[in-house]
Amino acid sequence: MFTGIVEELGEVVRVAETGGDYALVAIRGPLVTSDARHGDSIAVNGVCLTVVDVDGDVFTADVMGETLRRSALGALRPGAPVNLERAAALNSRLGGHLVQGHVDGVGEVLSREPAEQWETVRFRLPAALSRYVVEKGSITVDGVSLTVAGVGPDWFTVGLIPTTLKLTTLGDRVAGDPVNLEVDVLAKYVERLLGDRLTGGGGDRLAGDEGRLTGGGDQAAGGGVR
Repeated sequence: MFTGIVEELGEVVRVAETGGDYALVAIRGPLVTSDARHGDSIAVNGVCLTVVDVDGDVFTADVMGETLRRSALGALRPGAPVNLERAAALNSRLGGHLVQGHVDGVGEVLSREPAEQWETVRFRLPAALSRYVVEKGSITVDGVSLTVAGVGPDWFTVGLIPTTLKLTTLGDRVAGDPVNLEVDVLAKYVERLLGDRLTGGGGDRLAGDEGRLTGGGDQAAGGGVR
């Protein structure tokens, strides 16, 4: 579990593709590796990955083919910056919102509108996720916990303050760039509970269930700065 508050901007060191349904990534992050051990969870651009090894300030993690296909991690290359957040501790402040690190879908930067003290950024929203996104609600974009400023049938906007622009990858995203999206898990639970009540306990599966990544806390969304 994460909070969507990015702890540091890391860097991809290497991506070793095996040619099969699997890849091994190495990421430099002095802060997140300071107390990292084998088996720990670290969110990388909103994707929860399990630490395989730590060598100095670099950690490695396995990435399943499913994750490469269902998230934007498949586009990562050496030198690329990434948002990093360690798993939340039970005694820590919840500065963002409850984030699982399970990507629900991939969005796309549509436009940026600079203002004097912030920027308004519009993202494409997959149709299957639109019902979970509401104005003033929470959403995670590349691991960054953000408040929805506006929403339409296939888009949403957020306002990014200078801190977010400077300390996360969202400051450099341009139109056409893919981003990992995780909607508020509370909305999905409410839908499931209401579905069970209306159907007498059966309840339809949530739309997009098959697209959520699983695997031992390994795959999906993460941190952020509001």
